[in-house]
Amino acid sequence: MGDDQRVTALDGHVEPLVEAILAHRAVNLLEVYMQLQFVSHLISQDADDSASVTEHTTVLSYLLDRYFSAHGPDWRVPAPQDMRIEPPAAYVPDTDNGQFLNAAILDTMPDRVAVLTRDYRYLYSNPANCADLNMKPMELIGRHISEFIGEELFAACAKDKLDACFAGEQIDDAYERSAGGAGSRQVRCRMSPLRDAGGTVIGALLVMEDIDRQRPVRTG
Repeated sequence: MGDDQRVTALDGHVEPLVEAILAHRAVNLLEVYMQLQFVSHLISQDADDSASVTEHTTVLSYLLDRYFSAHGPDWRVPAPQDMRIEPPAAYVPDTDNGQFLNAAILDTMPDRVAVLTRDYRYLYSNPANCADLNMKPMELIGRHISEFIGEELFAACAKDKLDACFAGEQIDDAYERSAGGAGSRQVRCRMSPLRDAGGTVIGALLVMEDIDRQRPVRTG
């Protein structure tokens, strides 16, 4: 969207992770395959940027030389040709591998939607939730939920329900929330476990609905 400052800020977090992945020395064929596929995905992603493609292909050549040159380990021994190496349950080649959130859908929902990681921090917040908190999405990511609901409410109520959700339960709860000078309002909060491709719970999807908003206005 042309926000160079935001891109630079994101790259500052992403680049060290990419470097760590590429610096890792594989210890088996599966790790070699995953590392090479990671580089191939980088090349595909940056196909329009010739400088990036050149850089990534240089890294790919280096990895191929590291693992398959005359000085590299002989990966063909002792594995027979019919030996099948099964990938970990959470890793599925040529899929999103966890990029399962359809932001186009969540962003347009009128209800407040958020994704929390297992350490109770924001991973995602849709525009409705950001507007309610008067925060930008990038300002929420990584922030602990207790900063917004208060440590007392988090310890007394939210933590136990989130822990139950992380354990695999579907939670449907209602609570009262202060509405400033207008008193309080009823909010329905539904928590669903968020799983990766291997079925491991990696977070919680929260959908918060203003119950009072749904009630029909009585006249006469």
